[in-house]
Amino acid sequence: MVTNLQGIAQKAKHMSVDEVLKYLEVDPKRGLSEEEAKRRLKEVGPNEIPEKKVSPLRKFLSYFWGPIPWMIEAAAILSAIVQHWEDFAIITSLLIINAVVGFWQEHKAENIMEYLKEKLTIESRVFRDGKWKTVPARELVPGDIIRVRMGDIIPADVKLIEGDFITVDESALTGESVPVTKKAGEMIYSGTIVKRGEMTGVVVATGLNTYFGRTVQLVESARTVSEYQKLVINIGNYLIALSLIMVTIMFLVELHRGKPIIELLRFALVLTVAAIPAALPAVMSITMAIGAYELAKRQAIVTKLVAIEELAAVDALCADKTGTLTKNQLTVDDPISWNNFSVDDMLFYASLASKEENKDPIDLAIIRSVKDKEKLKSCKQVKFVPFDPVIKHTEAEVECDGKRFRTAKGAPQVILDMVNADEGLRKEVTEKVDELARKGYRTLGVAVDFGDGWKFVGLIPLFDPPRDDSANTVKFLQRNGIRVRMITGDHIAIAKQIAKMLGIGKKIYTADQLDKATGHELTQLCEDADGFAQVYPEHKFKIVKALQEAGHKVAMTGDGVNDAPALKQADVGIAVSGATDAARAAADIALLASGIGVIKNAIVEARKIFQRMHSYVLYRITETIRVLFFITLSILAYNFYPVTAVMIILLALLNDLPIITIAYDNVKINRWPEKWNIREILTVSTIIGTMGVVETFLLLWLLINYFKVPYTTATGLAVLQSMIFLKLAVAGHLTIFVTRTRGPFWSIIPGKWLFWSAVGTKLLATLIAVYGWGVSAIGWKYAAIIWVYCLVWFLIEDVTKRAAYKFFSWEVEHQHHKAAF
Repeated sequence: MVTNLQGIAQKAKHMSVDEVLKYLEVDPKRGLSEEEAKRRLKEVGPNEIPEKKVSPLRKFLSYFWGPIPWMIEAAAILSAIVQHWEDFAIITSLLIINAVVGFWQEHKAENIMEYLKEKLTIESRVFRDGKWKTVPARELVPGDIIRVRMGDIIPADVKLIEGDFITVDESALTGESVPVTKKAGEMIYSGTIVKRGEMTGVVVATGLNTYFGRTVQLVESARTVSEYQKLVINIGNYLIALSLIMVTIMFLVELHRGKPIIELLRFALVLTVAAIPAALPAVMSITMAIGAYELAKRQAIVTKLVAIEELAAVDALCADKTGTLTKNQLTVDDPISWNNFSVDDMLFYASLASKEENKDPIDLAIIRSVKDKEKLKSCKQVKFVPFDPVIKHTEAEVECDGKRFRTAKGAPQVILDMVNADEGLRKEVTEKVDELARKGYRTLGVAVDFGDGWKFVGLIPLFDPPRDDSANTVKFLQRNGIRVRMITGDHIAIAKQIAKMLGIGKKIYTADQLDKATGHELTQLCEDADGFAQVYPEHKFKIVKALQEAGHKVAMTGDGVNDAPALKQADVGIAVSGATDAARAAADIALLASGIGVIKNAIVEARKIFQRMHSYVLYRITETIRVLFFITLSILAYNFYPVTAVMIILLALLNDLPIITIAYDNVKINRWPEKWNIREILTVSTIIGTMGVVETFLLLWLLINYFKVPYTTATGLAVLQSMIFLKLAVAGHLTIFVTRTRGPFWSIIPGKWLFWSAVGTKLLATLIAVYGWGVSAIGWKYAAIIWVYCLVWFLIEDVTKRAAYKFFSWEVEHQHHKAAF
């Protein structure tokens, strides 16, 4: 039994393969047993870097520290100084409730992020008990025999023991961007990426003991700032500045009128707190996190939360043909042999150039088609060169019945070059490939070398049918302002056939045309194209860049390590199901299921999230204008406080509780990609907010001049303040239902959480005013009058809002029709 499993971590680099295997007590022909692996896992712990977590108590206490909590705390202290103990209790309660709600929302968002991380756990191919199996990388232990191949993120520090070579990108470790070649006996380190090749190695260090010191985290922190967050933060800063200006004016005027400075300061602080969007962080984080959770339920894992907003704005989707638009369920159909080889011979040689454990769809389809499975098992692969997009073929050196030979399969043009085909053979094969391509078949060439040079064996046609939902999904995306462009490495004739079947379009261009075009010509070519054929991964980057320069928001799918630059460049990089670790790390969204339908669901969900965030921004500006301007202007006009400091605190609390539930609201997506229209937001919110100021002033005037409320007495003023409090509370909650839709307020049924929280807080505000809980009682008569008054103005605001949106929607439609394809 190994006494110090991690003792080899620093020494393995200078030890031979045999010395490492001996020290770790592992037989490379059987690997560790499951029982021994469990024992070692218990001894060394999981292969991961423990995250530094803040204690829940410290996190909770942080909600009492910061500019907004300081202002509420100052108001509470001033209440205590003037011995307004009832006000002190209510203000302190608000502070605690804000902290509890914020803490709970953050905790929920963190749980969702943990769930997403678990969904994106890196897995490794490990050899245990003489069998290859897949396990989570966190379960690897020193002594495990693992296989690494192109696109893998190395999960631990590994000593290479078998295989030709691999090239590794160590830039995360050394900063050097040029990949380095590694051979048997050399070390590869956790967090680096295999760019080419495939080898077997033994794990020598895991977790904290690795050289790199950490594993690659696929899910980015929620702190990344998106355009939405910047917008809302800027609007928040604008509202804060506006609040400070209005409150300062009010403070100076009242000070001049001789109001007590402590009482005035307390009121000013409370008014500032009410005007500032205190619920902003909670609404942002929970809306994004719940959106990410909904996407995960639809098999799309967000690796960067900001991608949700970007996805809502996407108007160009570049989708891989294989696996996304097609089923990736390849079948062999009527192989054609050459040079006196039989079809069975050809399939046999092609199978020898395949590796079943790699689960490659092409390899599996060919192996399934071989009749003599026993003969196949009797042969041994001595050396295997896996497929990569540069060499476009696989190659193996095999031993059968004591004889060694080489076999290869891959793109027909590559195989023809390998066999030094003459013009006659090249023409004959190319014509056959073109004929099959026009029928939608992808074709592989097969060659064999018995020591006297490569010989052409034949062609294997493979058919990958379109997914059942692809055509309808493409139509749906087109109807909703997204143009789908198909990307494939296959023959142009295959691309045209599939594009025709799916209704994508007829303008399919090749990599050669991309290479020849530059500047404006390239941008025009990419904008005009319905798809691209015979492309390499580097062409994807070119396509994305050109479309972005033309003003498009681009989503690009990819699965290989060479797709990483394009996935990073795209506004939304999408790693398809089965993508390599490197592709997933580079992408913004990782799909757990195949097909364009998953992408469609993700886009729809992203647009819903955008609508919820839009509703919040609109409501927040409207409500700040309504409350801040009314209170400040009424103080200046009437020389009394229309509401008390405690009432303002209650309003802030009652308004914040329903708005947090906007993350669960029902919405209807727009037909066009979503973009922030700040002019529209500010105009509509200012119109509704100003109407709110006018209607509240009108009610104040009616109460004083028509209903003759004696505001000059202390009792009369207290009753008047309770009436205005109820009006602001009811109208504020009704505003939520105005701002959440572009059409009539009844056009979209509100989510149950939003509806009942708004109704519940309105009823609570009514009971507070009617029965005088902490305020002066007004009775049911005045409460009913205020409710009717608010409902009438609610309908007027809704009609006004629709008129404003009608003007802006004409502008948007006009812009989209100009840009339409």
